[in-house]
Amino acid sequence: MSAGHVIFSHGRDSGPVGGKITAMAQRATALGWTTESIDYRGMADPKERVAKLVAVPGVRDHARLVLAGSSMGGHVAAAAALELHPAGLFLLAPAFYMPGYEALTPAPAPCPCNIVHGLHDDVVPVENSLRYAKAASASLLAIDSDHRLLDAIELVCDHLERFLLSLTPST
Repeated sequence: MSAGHVIFSHGRDSGPVGGKITAMAQRATALGWTTESIDYRGMADPKERVAKLVAVPGVRDHARLVLAGSSMGGHVAAAAALELHPAGLFLLAPAFYMPGYEALTPAPAPCPCNIVHGLHDDVVPVENSLRYAKAASASLLAIDSDHRLLDAIELVCDHLERFLLSLTPST
């Protein structure tokens, strides 16, 4: 039996098997979690992406579901959480409170939420994650990196591991 299931949502300009998702999926799998990554390429509308995520076959069948997303994928994961009621959210530089789209920022979901954001992000200001973390009572790890976080992937994976372990009941 698996510890749970992690669904990854990639950012606007990346894909379902990028470096971050691949590394995080390997770490989650090593902990006994099953994983999948949704392909949103060609879908610019975040609402379409959310609809695709909540319609994934079997998504509601997992006893312990974690939604993970980066940038626009973080926004998508957080918005879908309001309908899917996951055990947790793991967000990387989520695209919240972006100019012209502030009203699209989802309300906080009633589940544990961890956010990792680069201090040198020039796409989504780290202040946006701080604002959301306060509203959601979420954990925020601000690190010496940029929007993509690729130079800090081991730190990101370590943080994901601690988060997943916190959601896994001890035997």
